[in-house]
Amino acid sequence: MADRDRPDRHTVFLASRNPKKLAEMQRILTQHAPGVEVVGLDDVAPYDEPVEDRPTFEGNALLKAYAAVAATGLPSIADDSGLCVDALNGMPGVLSARWSGPPKSDARNNELLLAQLADVPDARRTAHFTCAVAFCHPSSSGVVVEHVVHGEMSGRVLREVRGSGGFGYDVLFAADGHDVTTAELTVAEKDAISHRGKALRQLAPLVADVLSGA
Repeated sequence: MADRDRPDRHTVFLASRNPKKLAEMQRILTQHAPGVEVVGLDDVAPYDEPVEDRPTFEGNALLKAYAAVAATGLPSIADDSGLCVDALNGMPGVLSARWSGPPKSDARNNELLLAQLADVPDARRTAHFTCAVAFCHPSSSGVVVEHVVHGEMSGRVLREVRGSGGFGYDVLFAADGHDVTTAELTVAEKDAISHRGKALRQLAPLVADVLSGA
């Protein structure tokens, strides 16, 4: 468990328990800040996590990042992301993770999405993944500084689950220019084109500067 009273200057906190998100963050940040360590919710003392009740991805990301800084004292990153399907007027959107209701289940979410798009022809199954990533950190004056970046990945929803990589709706989504789902891509291939990968590459140099004291 991370020591909340003595945060290491090379440590950044990601407000997530998803091991694949943590690994993804570690991979991308390490390219810009060698030696950085990404820790998650299971690595710090428990705190009251905010309810993600904002109507936008940016609002939810900031909500989580501010709560993380207040609880840990560490430079903190939080993201909110989802799948926006054109035939469903942009839904599931911010409700992506809980589209099929509680408890959260990727399998049930994917089953519901397939059912909702069952009669939609291939040409109209366009969609995009989008995300907002918020980075909040205490300044020398004690004021919390915030930064937000965005990323998108356009593609389409397929008619069957394919692949074992990734998470969420990756098993149903094929990015533009690809005949395989994002769950069938290698880690490097997905990082190169994913919405979160694009956003994190924008953010990584800034995180590196903050951790180095630049």
